[in-house]
Amino acid sequence: MRPFVFPLSQHIGAPSVPVVQPGDRVQRGQCIAEAGEGLGSPVYTSVSGTVLEVTDDAVIVRADDVQPKEYVPLTAQTPLDYIRQAGIVGLGGAGFPTYQKLAVPFLNGGVVIANASECEPVLTHNIKAIERDCRPMIRGLQLAMDLVHADKGVIAIKAIHGDAVRALQQAIAADDRLALHFLPNVYPVGEERAVVREVLGTLLDAGSLPSKAGAVIINVETLQRVAEAVDDKKPLIDKDVTVAGKLNGPEVQVFHDLPLGMAVSDVLEKAGGLGKEYGELIMGGPFMGRRTSLDAPIVKTTGGIIAAETFLPGPEKIGLLVCACGADEKRLREIAASMGSAVAGVAFCKQAHEVKPGVRKCDNPGHCPGQVQRVMTLKKEGAQALLISNCTDCTNTVMACAPQLHLPVYHCTDGALRAVHHKLIRRIKA
Repeated sequence: MRPFVFPLSQHIGAPSVPVVQPGDRVQRGQCIAEAGEGLGSPVYTSVSGTVLEVTDDAVIVRADDVQPKEYVPLTAQTPLDYIRQAGIVGLGGAGFPTYQKLAVPFLNGGVVIANASECEPVLTHNIKAIERDCRPMIRGLQLAMDLVHADKGVIAIKAIHGDAVRALQQAIAADDRLALHFLPNVYPVGEERAVVREVLGTLLDAGSLPSKAGAVIINVETLQRVAEAVDDKKPLIDKDVTVAGKLNGPEVQVFHDLPLGMAVSDVLEKAGGLGKEYGELIMGGPFMGRRTSLDAPIVKTTGGIIAAETFLPGPEKIGLLVCACGADEKRLREIAASMGSAVAGVAFCKQAHEVKPGVRKCDNPGHCPGQVQRVMTLKKEGAQALLISNCTDCTNTVMACAPQLHLPVYHCTDGALRAVHHKLIRRIKA
């Protein structure tokens, strides 16, 4: 097994500050990096062992051969202090420190929404956790509601997840403050502003936070870890991960409580090992995931590891249509290069507005006004096909015009979805 690597930047905010030195002995659950200033979050070792190296970017630990189940407990005083001390951040991908979301109570009413959308295709670990035991998530939701003085809690989930829905309905029956809200089965219905729109009927501006609508939104696993921190005094040292794709085992597997810092290669070995051929390794989901490597560690925001299908050869020249809800321009260029295609031109969805340099937000996530003009522009620039990162609705609009212009369409999710025999993102009905 490779050494465990704990990056100092695993969240939005300042990097953590190491508090150990090479040669130090550390115990599972021990703090190895304190929170930095400005939305900081501490880092804990998930294994007992010896510190091998401390760099500007990470603390590296060689794990002992035999690992304890026990961990060094937290020693805070209040629920919010436990959440802060535990190093909990948004585990759905954004990585915003959770204590900061819960530090400002509502003055009048308010709602905490548990985001159980499991928005990305292929990823299933949140739904499986609910099916396995939904009580920790509900306990975390109730703790969050108490902290922000919310008078209502909503669990936003797709109706297609029947077993999870039934488990939740039974579990919340005794708390009249809690309710379910059923989401449509489209991407990106789990985006925070899409959740607010679907649950509360309020469309927020691209730069606005859910708090403007009187809401706090927290991912399922994050709520579970909140309950662990407060009730079990456990720091954030483990992660639920979906492992999928070209494996010597089942195509989609869920692992609960993998130790943070574990190398991707060792995670894949737990899933049966890599198949002989694959196109790339993706950390995250098919839409928003990034290319990773075998020696990269799983971190707080890791939701998935996908061994994608080998790349299909592309045309000589390809046009990129970038959506704010999917892969960005850099990622599409990376995929195009792996397909052997030169980029003829780049266009952005008309709703993908740049809110700050290099960061785009959709005006109305999942509701697309049409892409005919962008598609025609890319064809005029010499594109022989399109590579797109569009959401479900946006892709439908592309497919309404591109075939008529004799432009084949590739999607950023194709390699991941083909690897698990999932229906491709093209023309899809909700």
